[in-house]
Amino acid sequence: MEREDGRRRPLAIVAVAVAVVVVAAGLYWFQPWKLWQDQTVSEALPTTAPSTSAAASGAPAPSESPVPRTLAQGNLVSHEHTTTGTAKIVRLPDGSHTLRLEGLDTSNGPDLKVWLTDAPVKEGKAGWHVFDDGKYVGLGKLKGNKGDQNYPIPADLKLSEYTSVTIWCDRFDVSFGAARLTAT
Repeated sequence: MEREDGRRRPLAIVAVAVAVVVVAAGLYWFQPWKLWQDQTVSEALPTTAPSTSAAASGAPAPSESPVPRTLAQGNLVSHEHTTTGTAKIVRLPDGSHTLRLEGLDTSNGPDLKVWLTDAPVKEGKAGWHVFDDGKYVGLGKLKGNKGDQNYPIPADLKLSEYTSVTIWCDRFDVSFGAARLTAT
């Protein structure tokens, strides 16, 4: 009997150690607490100062519009998680572009990114995994799962090649929500 108890103790210690490692790895990978943590962002639409020459003459440069202009927009549809809000591509007064998410409301999660893509937006489960199949460009980490936020678009990007935006969970290769961008 003594011999059996002596063998069971090390096995029990190993089993507990393995269980602790598995639970710790699962917590790190899934980060379930984020589902209950909201991060609200309230960014104003960016404005830029006119160029020095335009300011000196008192008028905007001919290629610049004095106000931001929405070029394309779409409503976010839900995929893996319930997601609502509006996505807009906005040309700023200096000619640069930004992606603006307005009224965003989605779940928080690990490794969420904002992507412009050439993929069609499909409703429901059919749209969960399509956005990494084609061309996409990352605009950065999702700043918050609620509110209004801006993501600068690289100047050399051909906007005509990108027809949708997704909030992409890079860790699990799934879309939380997406919007088809339609010219305004």
